[in-house]
Amino acid sequence: MNFASFSSLDSEFESYTKEVEMLKEKMKDVLEQPTKELMGKIEFIKLLCHLGVSYHFQNEIEDQLNHIFIHLFELLEDNNYDLNIIATAFQILREHGYKMSSDVFNKFKDSDGGFKKTITNDVKGLLSLYEATFFRGHGEDILDEALAFTRQHLEILAEQSSPHLANYIKKALVLPFHRNLERLEAKKYIAFYEEEESKDETLLRFAKLDYNRLQLLYRQELASLSRWWKDSDVAEKLDYSRDRIVEAYMWAIGPHFEPQYSVSRILVAKYIEILTLIDDTYDGYATIDEVQHFTAAVERWNIGAIDDLPEYMKILYKFTLNFFDEMEKDGYNTCYAKETFKEMVKAYYVEAQWFNNKYMPAFDEYLRNGLVTSGYRAIPAITFLGMENIVGAKEIQWVETNPKIIRAARLISRLRNDTVAREKKDSPLSVDCYMNEYGVSKEKAIEETKKMCEDAWKDMNEDCFNPSVVPMFLLKYYVNLARFIEYLYTHDDYYTYSSGLKDDIT
Repeated sequence: MNFASFSSLDSEFESYTKEVEMLKEKMKDVLEQPTKELMGKIEFIKLLCHLGVSYHFQNEIEDQLNHIFIHLFELLEDNNYDLNIIATAFQILREHGYKMSSDVFNKFKDSDGGFKKTITNDVKGLLSLYEATFFRGHGEDILDEALAFTRQHLEILAEQSSPHLANYIKKALVLPFHRNLERLEAKKYIAFYEEEESKDETLLRFAKLDYNRLQLLYRQELASLSRWWKDSDVAEKLDYSRDRIVEAYMWAIGPHFEPQYSVSRILVAKYIEILTLIDDTYDGYATIDEVQHFTAAVERWNIGAIDDLPEYMKILYKFTLNFFDEMEKDGYNTCYAKETFKEMVKAYYVEAQWFNNKYMPAFDEYLRNGLVTSGYRAIPAITFLGMENIVGAKEIQWVETNPKIIRAARLISRLRNDTVAREKKDSPLSVDCYMNEYGVSKEKAIEETKKMCEDAWKDMNEDCFNPSVVPMFLLKYYVNLARFIEYLYTHDDYYTYSSGLKDDIT
């Protein structure tokens, strides 16, 4: 698809927006109904989240959940709620930072300590429990057990259910709600909800209109990016590199899809394309001397350094400096972004040296460098430029303390990338380093790195419970970065082998 050919869609976007705003008020009234039963509100909030429209009601949802959490103990004491309701409440409360105890699931276990066989007939309950397990923290053995139990029985039920339900179960087993991109979850759930007999037609229309409205906006942004990329002519001049502007844009949508972050998405997509160019240059194309000169030129950050570079690198260096210059002309302070960019280029250079010297680093040594090349310090630095009104000095200071949630997002990015690499990079990957250091098979090394990723997800979940140091939206940004990596590398390296992205982009 040629996204550069899209014409202006402003009038159509405005038309969608008018109807969305009208329906939004109706949904707000439903959410705030004083007569609506509290656990019924949890079900409604779950629908808003899965349909991708909860971002319209952040304050209202927070008020409702705060009230529910305060009265949670008495609600559970006074009512014999079924598995679906309790698991849904657990998922929604934890998703929004409220640490509901996992002990609530003990009532569904038998005298032998296993889950009751009777709940295997409750498909919705099993699905809700399955989704809830992905919000677990460390030491919550009951949720680890619940994950294994629900996965086993859902795989069986997927073969016995109607095509409508079976399709949804199978997709959830591949990527559960908590690890899926919000836009893709919305697309999946809208299709599922449309076939539900008990659907709310007004809510469904609201979700579909809002989804289509955002798709129009994304097409406009892609058209702008495609023109920028085509006009640069870099793809022609550096034809050894991957041409991935559309895929880079998908990376930009993942962490923050909301319409108000348009500028940030465009900046991030451009930046990721530049990082891709540099990665491809360092990874097997340039000589080690050329890589050394380019790294030194980036450190100098002066157009005069271009004289020390070969012709093709001059194109790349100038293109990079121009990107930052344009941001500065637009009034952005790029000092922090430049610092993180220089750090990443140095880390690419370390990888190139490892390959050139045939050096196999220890696993921890690899990770120290690999967490930098994950891009999850450099990319947020650009993201935050487009969010200046809500990400300030205090938030950047918090980021630079490298808290648990950020370390976890970086680790997931690095290890998930390495685990599914179809063709090895020229430098060693984490799996290779683990195999070499511990003398284990590739399968065992992959198994261990997957465990590390699961522990990292638990770290992220725990940092999101009752957040206070920084706003929840910033924590969620890093969760969304990890979600994007889970999506990107669930089956394959979708960024490098992008055919699998086609359905999701369009």
